[in-house]
Amino acid sequence: MIIAPTRELVLQIAGEAKLLSAYCGVSIVSVFGGMDYEKQRRQLHGRLVDIIVATPGRLLDFKRRRDLDLSQVEVLVIDEADRMLDMGFIPDVRQIVYSTPHKDKRQTLFFSATLTPDVTRLSTSWTRNPVSVEIEPDQVAVDTVEQVVYIVTTDEKFALTYNIITQQNLRQVLIFCNRRDETRRLAEMLERYQINCAVLSGEVPQKKRIQTLDAFKGGKIRILVATDVAGRGIHIEGMDHVINFTLPHDPEDYVHRIGRTGRAGSAGTSISFACEEDSFYIPAIEEFIGRTLHCVPPEESWLKLPPAPPRRR
Repeated sequence: MIIAPTRELVLQIAGEAKLLSAYCGVSIVSVFGGMDYEKQRRQLHGRLVDIIVATPGRLLDFKRRRDLDLSQVEVLVIDEADRMLDMGFIPDVRQIVYSTPHKDKRQTLFFSATLTPDVTRLSTSWTRNPVSVEIEPDQVAVDTVEQVVYIVTTDEKFALTYNIITQQNLRQVLIFCNRRDETRRLAEMLERYQINCAVLSGEVPQKKRIQTLDAFKGGKIRILVATDVAGRGIHIEGMDHVINFTLPHDPEDYVHRIGRTGRAGSAGTSISFACEEDSFYIPAIEEFIGRTLHCVPPEESWLKLPPAPPRRR
């Protein structure tokens, strides 16, 4: 039983599990909200399931309707435990944990980017004689990413984004915004300038989010404008540019965002815009990553937009 905080992460984990178990005859089912309940229910019924990957809310729905029995769980995996706390999922996770066998009769694995006191307390109460394994912290991931911060005004951001993409002929770019309305407006402007793009945010229906992410990974979408729903756990092979159209308020989110590029030792580039508001978040980011961000003004020519193509009728 693997629990993860977001639908995208559930799908990615299930996909990796299927690759790893391709020759093992293992049955894997994904359970998450925003998709047809009955379709997922049919996948669970009529056969034994070896691995379930789920978001907490939909898993509890199945449990309450007696479509799922967790009394035989042998291994319980709680992924992104710190994110679960941030998103308020812990009461749901607690119900799930107490529906599985006692901690003496199951193996429990916690995965967390940060070991906060709350995460440590939960891991202690839900495990028996736990062993802590630490790998290199997230900050190290930024060593493979060239980080550029451009000093701009809010009004200059779109022109700079357009020129970065077109002048360098970038083919696969993930652009982060803090809010859903920002992603919509930016995508509309990019489309107006005939740049192939799509939006990935919490307000996009789940089915379309899956299709959009698959199309982006497959190179069918040039620019993906996203909120932090894509900031954690999503692995996109070969993507070498991330743009922070707006800087995140949480320094940890900055590391997760730029970590979408420069993965597995390959080089990547992160471009951030420091406008009148965003510049206030730079000191906290610098402290978190343990280095100074080099802030430079962009070339003057990159702040000029060509005339927008006429709208199609």
